[in-house]
Amino acid sequence: MAHVNIHTQIAGTGRPVVLIHGWPLSGAAWEHQVQPLVDAGFKVITYDRRGFGQSDKPDNGYDYDTLAQDLHDLILREDLHDVTLVGFSMGGGEVARYIANHGEDRLHSVVFAAAVPPYLMQGDDNPEGPLTPEAATKMMDDLKADRSAFFNSFTRDFFSAHDILRVSEAERDKAIALCHQSDQDAALSCMTSFGTTDFRDDLQKISVPVQVIHGDADAIVPFEGSGARTHAAIPGSELTIIKGGPHGLNVSHAEEFNAALIAFLKR
Repeated sequence: MAHVNIHTQIAGTGRPVVLIHGWPLSGAAWEHQVQPLVDAGFKVITYDRRGFGQSDKPDNGYDYDTLAQDLHDLILREDLHDVTLVGFSMGGGEVARYIANHGEDRLHSVVFAAAVPPYLMQGDDNPEGPLTPEAATKMMDDLKADRSAFFNSFTRDFFSAHDILRVSEAERDKAIALCHQSDQDAALSCMTSFGTTDFRDDLQKISVPVQVIHGDADAIVPFEGSGARTHAAIPGSELTIIKGGPHGLNVSHAEEFNAALIAFLKR
């Protein structure tokens, strides 16, 4: 497969922390985390997933094996060791698949933040999956029909808890702008990937320390069907529930999110 340029930003010095963004945003979605982590003594790496933000937008390669390879290539290129991977939403899939495919030799720990594992799509073999096939089809159809309307509605749900928006309209506008940087084919392909990829076996291969952070009011990736199951699947994992936290809790509850993350990173 041809080389794909992955837009990467690095700040600070110290033990490395790689922040993996959610769909359909970019590394800029971590703006409330970067400086606090740098101030806490960490080297912070953010990057835009292929097809999103300022990275190249190839015609294919949006399965999790390829996305995890992009992450592995970044880690090798920057020669990172003793790394913590923080996967938000879709990014939690890269964390799980990275370990399954590339092992833990370069890792210190991992964090699943409002993340999609263990398996979103509901089915006979996954009755606890929080995403029904009907909802997935509607989501894809709506994105195909009108990107602007979809992103407007999606970001409202993304930052709302119990149907109440938990961020300013200015913050939501920034997220909408990031959504519009996504390539349409990449957005649709990644929607299929995060909705239909089964990470249950991947989670069994994790032995480094794990933190699961999730909002109890997440309307996009509900805690009961995702974070709670990931925590249960990984013995010894640490669970942090953000009360009243929507899906985009790293923005709406940034101070609480950062405090929990930094406390875990310093162990």
